[in-house]
Amino acid sequence: MEIILQPLQYEFMRNAMMAGILTAVLCPVVGSYLIVQRMTLLGDVMAHSVLPGIVVAFFLRLEVLTGALVSGLASAGLIAWVRTQTKVKEDAAMATIFHSFFSLGVVLITVLKIRINLESFLFGDLLGITQADVMRTALITLIILLLVKLFYKELLFYTFDPIGAEAMGLPVKKVYLALITGITVTIIASMQTIGVVLVVAMLATPALSAYLLVKELHQMMILGSVIAVFDTILGLYLSYYFSLPSGATIVLVNFAVFLTSLLFSPTQGMLFSYLQK
Repeated sequence: MEIILQPLQYEFMRNAMMAGILTAVLCPVVGSYLIVQRMTLLGDVMAHSVLPGIVVAFFLRLEVLTGALVSGLASAGLIAWVRTQTKVKEDAAMATIFHSFFSLGVVLITVLKIRINLESFLFGDLLGITQADVMRTALITLIILLLVKLFYKELLFYTFDPIGAEAMGLPVKKVYLALITGITVTIIASMQTIGVVLVVAMLATPALSAYLLVKELHQMMILGSVIAVFDTILGLYLSYYFSLPSGATIVLVNFAVFLTSLLFSPTQGMLFSYLQK
């Protein structure tokens, strides 16, 4: 019991635990849509494309959330334009825009002479989170989860049959924009906890573990969040006792759980498939 309670005596660990759990609940819900639509690379694009907006927001002394959101939506709009107006494949367009926006952000840091902690941006600073950061993360999590609940049927229809959804009169462009916005805001909420480099793993890995164990999308979201919360708590304790980077440790625990699901899933597990032969 002392092993569990000792880290919680410190405020930074309590803040880290609360912010980490909130992020863990949110990421798999949004990430489930990316996995089902086979658009996980889009999460990677959005995670890196927010850097120019963050740099400009720092320079103009604006809210970082605003700058990151504008930059993320700009990259998404550019991807949509390339996809619809040219013959360039979507994955190629995503990869090109992802590298270009991130490079633009790095150049802007030098040109505008801004002192920004790139290491914290890339890999997060979970143990440096304040109570205000926790409250902001909680607000973002609550809003996105509420919107997913309200528009679950429309998102479900669009996810599995976008052509049919458009034929039935569903505003698919607005749904796509809403999904992109949700991904961007989720990434912003997760930046300080695990950083943009690792946030894609948090979006995809717990949801992918759940995908191997359940069949329904809502079950995938719920189980993915449960897995992510468990991974986050375990990762934080491991990082505390072994002096490891918190964000990277959480992602590695996620990966270990994914490998376990991959081996022992009753329906898709490699071990069960081997035994049935």
